[in-house]
Amino acid sequence: MIQPQTMLKIADNTGAKIVQCFKVLGGSRRRYARIGDVIVAAVKKAEPRKIVKKHDKVRAVIVRQKKEFRRKDGSYIRFDDNAAVILEGTTKNPKGGRILGPIAREIKEMGYEKIAGMAKDIV
Repeated sequence: MIQPQTMLKIADNTGAKIVQCFKVLGGSRRRYARIGDVIVAAVKKAEPRKIVKKHDKVRAVIVRQKKEFRRKDGSYIRFDDNAAVILEGTTKNPKGGRILGPIAREIKEMGYEKIAGMAKDIV
């Protein structure tokens, strides 16, 4: 359950480390985002001399969440942290070249094949 003001880790190599969600996309009264949803976030912590800088506004897709997520087969999955991958403009392509850490299998089913292809560990 990602909502405005939630701090998320970044699971790619764009240079951003921590982002803060300020809008959940997908409807005017949408309150929460979960795995596979797109958010608009502000970069709060970033590495120097990388693609993404501090204070940038970015679009990101949620790839991990602490709150358990129900799968179609009835099982549940949850992760140790909330994490996102920064997207390139308004497309579904990632801005970075590597995906760090595990990601949920549902990401590929929701149309993010490039992210799923770059990830080493799909849970």
